[in-house]
Amino acid sequence: MPKKTPPSSSDVILSVLRAVQGWPQNELAAVLGYRASLLSGYESGDKTLSRERLEETVAEMGLPAEAVDRTQAYLLSIRSLSPPEGGTLSGSARAEASVARVLDTAEAFTRSFLALPAERRAEDARRQARDLWDRLKKVSPKERRALVKTTKEFRSWALCELVCERSLEAAADRADRALELADLAVYIAEMAPGEQTWRERLRGYALAHLGNAKRVGGDLPAADQVFAKARKFWEAGEEAGVEFLSEARVLDLEASLRRNQRRLDEALRLLDQALSLATELERTKLLINRANVLELAFDYQGAIATLRDLSASDSQEKEPRINWLVKFTLANNLLQAGSPEEANTLIPKLRELAARLDNDFDFVRLRWLEGRVAAAMGRRTEALRNLSTVQDDLATRKIPYDTALVSVELSVLLLEDGRVSEVRAIARQVLWILQSQGVHREALAALRLFCEAAEQETATLAMVKRLSEYLQRARNEPGLRFEDGG
Repeated sequence: MPKKTPPSSSDVILSVLRAVQGWPQNELAAVLGYRASLLSGYESGDKTLSRERLEETVAEMGLPAEAVDRTQAYLLSIRSLSPPEGGTLSGSARAEASVARVLDTAEAFTRSFLALPAERRAEDARRQARDLWDRLKKVSPKERRALVKTTKEFRSWALCELVCERSLEAAADRADRALELADLAVYIAEMAPGEQTWRERLRGYALAHLGNAKRVGGDLPAADQVFAKARKFWEAGEEAGVEFLSEARVLDLEASLRRNQRRLDEALRLLDQALSLATELERTKLLINRANVLELAFDYQGAIATLRDLSASDSQEKEPRINWLVKFTLANNLLQAGSPEEANTLIPKLRELAARLDNDFDFVRLRWLEGRVAAAMGRRTEALRNLSTVQDDLATRKIPYDTALVSVELSVLLLEDGRVSEVRAIARQVLWILQSQGVHREALAALRLFCEAAEQETATLAMVKRLSEYLQRARNEPGLRFEDGG
């Protein structure tokens, strides 16, 4: 005779609830931090599962402790259909009554604990992560790592994902904070429980955000190394079969690095791949990135067409950050396409969005755009004022490449006005960049020529204009050399 497992046993209850909730065994084991063999042992009855451990497991599946008792009642009602050992069912009336009781119980059970979609399970974990982050953000970076090290609940995949998101948000304002948060996300991923493949997937996701933070900070060689590592872990974790983490996001971040490296065909290929996997919100961000790549390829009209379509679909309900990115990128492309007047019409809306977002670096970028638009429209006093303020802000933040770029743009305007001595003063202000690690060798060599010429007051307008154009291109083309002669 087959072994009769008591219907009230924890192993049977766990098996039923996992099946009803639609959790694959390996996925649930990863979230719980178990080996898959341990969870299998619990369900087979080969390993003892206490009531306390069962309730903890059920909670991870997004169910209350009450689910244990209700499942037990359901299983007992099923068992009531079986005749006593050695006996038979006595008559159709008794059989019909038993079936009716079981159907009633099963209906109530199914109605209460119908399988939740994967998105709901993920949202439960993400809701808990938001509470955990509220606790983490109140303490220092060192204390955050200590909490992750000593407290199991902070080793959550969803918390890692949320810290990655916070890193992306910080990147719009402070590269150093973006790096700090991405480092924390990688640490959480390294400490996270679960099967090796799942942990590798999570680690690859976090490393992609670390690589992005290094890219934003201007360290493209280091970013490239981190992304190579991220890809290795991400692909190694594919067998985990867990789809909570956005592959479109990983591809988008790598595409941003390839864009900055001027590997534009590769960036477009990655973005097309990401678009085939993206949600609607992700598609908007990906199309903005695609417009940025087209801009670098000097396809301003292609970028403008993409951005006009996105801008036309904007509404007051659309995420302000997305609205800002669409309009800012559109204005920048209009300016470079020779339509500064049209770019200028977008500035009032950009000011409004910057105020809503209240991000310091957004105001710096907007002022830089305003300065360039003013210069293109012949409003020289306004242009000089804005670009001087931006130069000071970027130098204070120690963002070397952007400081160099705006300093040269400012020098062009000053030389057009014959203010040679002021160009020398600007060159002296950017000497610190020559010792920076955030500017590649060829660009440093070009800046050194500029500083020397400015010091000797031999810097010509033609030379500085060529330097400005060179720096625009060389940001994403590290091997490009500056030729003073043309």
